[in-house]
Amino acid sequence: MIEIGRAKRASQVYGFDDIAIVPTRRTRTPADVKLTWSIDALTFEFPLVAAPMDSVMSPATAIAVGRLGGLGVLNLEGLWTRYADPEPILAELAEVSDAVAATRRMQEVYSAPIQPELITARMQQIRDAGVPVAGALSPQRAQEFASVVERAGVDFFVIRGTTVSAEHVSTAEQPLNLKEFIRKLDVPVIVGGCATYQAGLHLMRTGAAGVLVGFGGAATGRTRNVLGVEVPMASAVADVAAARRDYMDESGGRYVHVIADGALGRSGDIAKAIACGADACMVSTPLARAEEAPGRGWHWGPEAWHASLPRGERVRMGRVGTLDEVLVGPSHTPDGTMNLVGALRKALATTGYTDAKEFQRVEIVVHS
Repeated sequence: MIEIGRAKRASQVYGFDDIAIVPTRRTRTPADVKLTWSIDALTFEFPLVAAPMDSVMSPATAIAVGRLGGLGVLNLEGLWTRYADPEPILAELAEVSDAVAATRRMQEVYSAPIQPELITARMQQIRDAGVPVAGALSPQRAQEFASVVERAGVDFFVIRGTTVSAEHVSTAEQPLNLKEFIRKLDVPVIVGGCATYQAGLHLMRTGAAGVLVGFGGAATGRTRNVLGVEVPMASAVADVAAARRDYMDESGGRYVHVIADGALGRSGDIAKAIACGADACMVSTPLARAEEAPGRGWHWGPEAWHASLPRGERVRMGRVGTLDEVLVGPSHTPDGTMNLVGALRKALATTGYTDAKEFQRVEIVVHS
């Protein structure tokens, strides 16, 4: 602990930029590395989940990610469930360069009501393509649309917010009891974000299949600036991974997947997240650079269009290549923005590991 004056003490924490992975005495051929990830009854070719953000995921890009072997999650509070055809709106937003004007316009377009029939239609569109189906709602909307999502036949129900607790307290409204809510659902739930051991442990006790670690959308979020809230991701992932271990002992062997969600701008960050204990990573920023991304080179999260307190902004990302190239290559950039799966495979091979679970044991160091 570090003393902050006489009245406060604080822990030393680390982000992904503060740490590095240490190679061992053994290396492997990349072709021998297996990156498959199994959660609940489904197995994926690689442990990457596409984040439910309108600049990244449309039904078409969710299908594309699924066909490549990953999991794409659609934001069920986004433009695709508010408008029958959101493409003109996405095109309009891409033409607005002024940050304040863009925020005001997003607040306007996202004020349209969510249409339950569009939730059903979008989920069915993805299902008809023969890939896994996942939709995300905020904790505030989860109970309202849960029955619609369940009837749509999703494989995963994602409850995602800036920070989600199992013990939300309110004197003005009936709070969502996550433990009761999740256990009534007939579909596996992934819930988050959280950033501490205790918060992660509480979310695991709700019966969730996976827990999101972090606040998501690092390139677009400004939660630190607006609320003063932040926990660097390397420490957050390691703490929640420790909660996973202790929860396994507490529950008699139930395994809850830890999914890093935030500060994953480049392939090296993904490798570091798994080295710190994550089972998978929810990525957004790299996918926003894909040619097919709905944001057309711009990136934003749900915090950017909050009706009364926006704490995010659109960020100009540009485009580096196709979605295939960003995820599985080949890459033609040297900066970790393309071939995320190939880079993760190479990281494991370079350090001598054959799968991601083993890679969680790799040695890491802290930059001085």
